Amino acid sequence: MPKKGTVKTTSDLDEQHHNALYLVVALVMIFMTLVLAMQPLYLSSVLGLDRENAGFINANIQMITELVDLVVVGYLGYLSDKFGRVPILVFGFLMAGLSALMLPFGQTFGLILGINALMLFYLARILMSLGTTAVWPQLSTLTGDYTEPEERPRILAKVGFMMAFGVTLVYAVLMQLPKHLGVPTTMLLAAVIAFAGAWIAHNLLAELSSPKPERKFPLREIWQLVKRERGLQLSFLSAFTARNDMVIVGLFLMTWFIYFADLLPMLDHAQAASQAGFVIGFIGLVVLISIPFWGRLIEILGRVQATALGLFFSGAGFTSIGLLDNPFSWWILLPGALMGLGQAGCILAPQILVLDLAPEEIRGSVLGVFNTVGSIGIIFFLLVGGLLFDWVGPTVPFIFTGIINFLIVAYALIVMRYVEKSGSDVSSVSDDSQIELPPLEFE
Repeated sequence: MPKKGTVKTTSDLDEQHHNALYLVVALVMIFMTLVLAMQPLYLSSVLGLDRENAGFINANIQMITELVDLVVVGYLGYLSDKFGRVPILVFGFLMAGLSALMLPFGQTFGLILGINALMLFYLARILMSLGTTAVWPQLSTLTGDYTEPEERPRILAKVGFMMAFGVTLVYAVLMQLPKHLGVPTTMLLAAVIAFAGAWIAHNLLAELSSPKPERKFPLREIWQLVKRERGLQLSFLSAFTARNDMVIVGLFLMTWFIYFADLLPMLDHAQAASQAGFVIGFIGLVVLISIPFWGRLIEILGRVQATALGLFFSGAGFTSIGLLDNPFSWWILLPGALMGLGQAGCILAPQILVLDLAPEEIRGSVLGVFNTVGSIGIIFFLLVGGLLFDWVGPTVPFIFTGIINFLIVAYALIVMRYVEKSGSDVSSVSDDSQIELPPLEFE
């Protein structure tokens, strides 16, 4: 077991510390993805939700959790600068695990709290989301603490690989469990995973930050940094759409499969969820395979160029889903491959860009704002996507997301032009040497 008290700088870290980080990343992704993937199945099979309101209620639950997250995610980043990353990680895992226990024993908890099953589900999802919001942003910040700029693409590629591994494991393997073990038992597994994450974070992760309880939220410093750095502006715009991508895929694609099954004979919702799990698992597999190549590509091309390329592939995948009218068609794997390829780039490049440009002493706070922008994006796309799903068609949320991705690609090309003019590479700056690009001006 690593000796946390002896670790002061990145040079003191050993392989066990990094392996613990990768394992915790995988566990939180398994938990988050499993809860999201099980949501449509739980609502339809356990609570009996009908098709007419499925898109709205599924999106509404996710949107409410994101609204709650929006309020706290930036502040949690600031708290990690004040008190450290690891204590917040442990607290978040414990909160997520305890909340997840409410669903397998929903009837008992409902009687105790005096609320119906749907309201209990809303409450549990909100509390679980608050728990994971205390976890995953700190993992990105901790990865920045664990790395120097020159090694960041390589380490972030490994972190991204474990994220994709967690997602792929859920959809390719764990989503087969409801057919055999039932929905409540599968939900119980989520709680076990969260408690395992809390134990590993407490015992195996090292704290490298220098907590300063007296620190105030550096809003002015962050605002000046964003105004000065075009690369940071691009990374924030990318967070607005990229963090939403896998939520859209996991929620609306799963919902589309489950309720399209009503039109097909001899296919129930659990079987449809299994088929959807295969497709989403395939997308995750593409992310898994391509992330190591993206790590190398970012080193070769630069952060800005890689961000633009990832957004382009993602946009092409999302818009091409609009050509399909049957989710059970094998043709869905083609846009799925493009989405997975693009998502891999969008996982890595914008985060590396933020970590490069964020001063070390306020790294958690800058990442907090970065994640706040991502939460705003998820809320926006869930609200619009849920309405489009119910009122226009199940493929329209994907087309809408793809168009927004293409618009941000256009801005990335502008940033690339300024990088070329300046003769500097935005991607190569360190905490001690900030590159100053001209602010965006409108004529």
